[in-house]
Amino acid sequence: MPDTPPPVPSAPVILADEPGSFPHSVLAERHPAIIRQVREAFPYGPEQHDALDALLASCVEGVIEPLPADTHDRERWSAWGMDEYTGRSWYDVPWLWSESHFYRRLLDAVGYFGPGPWQGIDPFRPFKLAELDSRETDEELAALDDLAGRPADEQATALLHGSLWGNRADLGFRLSDASAEDKAAVPSLVADDSDTLWTLLGAAGAAVGTGGTGGTGGPRGSGGAGTLCLIADNAGRELIPDLLLIAHLLAHGRIRRAVLQVKPYPYYVSDATTADVVDALRRLTRDPGEAAAHGHQLWSAMADGRLTVRAHPFSCAPLPYADLPDDLREELAEADLTVVKGDLNYRRLVGDRRHPATTPFAEVTAYFPGPVAALRTLKSDVITGLDADTETALVAAEGQRWRTSGTHALIQVRP
Repeated sequence: MPDTPPPVPSAPVILADEPGSFPHSVLAERHPAIIRQVREAFPYGPEQHDALDALLASCVEGVIEPLPADTHDRERWSAWGMDEYTGRSWYDVPWLWSESHFYRRLLDAVGYFGPGPWQGIDPFRPFKLAELDSRETDEELAALDDLAGRPADEQATALLHGSLWGNRADLGFRLSDASAEDKAAVPSLVADDSDTLWTLLGAAGAAVGTGGTGGTGGPRGSGGAGTLCLIADNAGRELIPDLLLIAHLLAHGRIRRAVLQVKPYPYYVSDATTADVVDALRRLTRDPGEAAAHGHQLWSAMADGRLTVRAHPFSCAPLPYADLPDDLREELAEADLTVVKGDLNYRRLVGDRRHPATTPFAEVTAYFPGPVAALRTLKSDVITGLDADTETALVAAEGQRWRTSGTHALIQVRP
């Protein structure tokens, strides 16, 4: 691998300065809604209420302000661009940066980093726990009982798609789209490299799909991969399918170990932290059905090192993965395959830019230190790796709404 990774192809960076655009609506509508919901979820005191009100005013009409001088990670955020963007409108800096900075400021407002009684209290925890205890989660876990009797390749395919579509449980997305749960149960994939994914995993079992890119078949080949790194996205109903997929891959020898990359602190409403991993495992182990067996298996895998949780500070950086720090780059380079989950991670993987939709996925991820796969439900404008006919058909049917509606998904792989 070259010492200097190849650059990501250039395209205009996505801003939120265009009224009516999806990024503009996130800053102008979703973020205020999140502030109100967090404010109502806890019995915060006057100090937190005043800070939340100030953040609301800043987001809607103000400018970006620097973190306080005594903040533990101020130097890190300065290196991440805070000094450059201070004093500018939230709408006039890269959307990825302003969106990420909002969540960092929200944690400050509620006293997450302390010192004080609210130190370490996840402001999104009530929403995450409600999802774990929901009827929908019960139904999804009950489906594992029927899946257990099927051939291993069918189980693997079902769990892969569960992990892919589990992203639709994203709590932040639901805040701005209350009808998300009522959409079609199995929307179409705009790209499907699942056959390549199974080849990289070296899974045993006969192929049942059509073969090649665009196939929907199960795993093939022989022998297991070494280390799978899964960069998680959301907690709750997405994290559980991710864990179930890892459990299956470990149990069937398709990987020898897994590294689960989570956030070091609450982020983007529903993003998974170590505490969320523990909550998900406890939810699995208390299930009366097949889910409990998977939960206990994962619990044991953590105890003996076959499943490891990592929480690198860069996971919460307002930057693309092209800017990976050296230590994380080296760690990811050791994985036989890195699976990047969710919409935000996809934006960071390919660069949050207005790429032409037909820009090759392999081209924009050439810098990544090893084989990489993206599992993503589409909830933002950025997209790469589509063939021209697919893009034409999507635009003809839906205009540009297909990019953000959450009714389409993709599996893309760069070996």
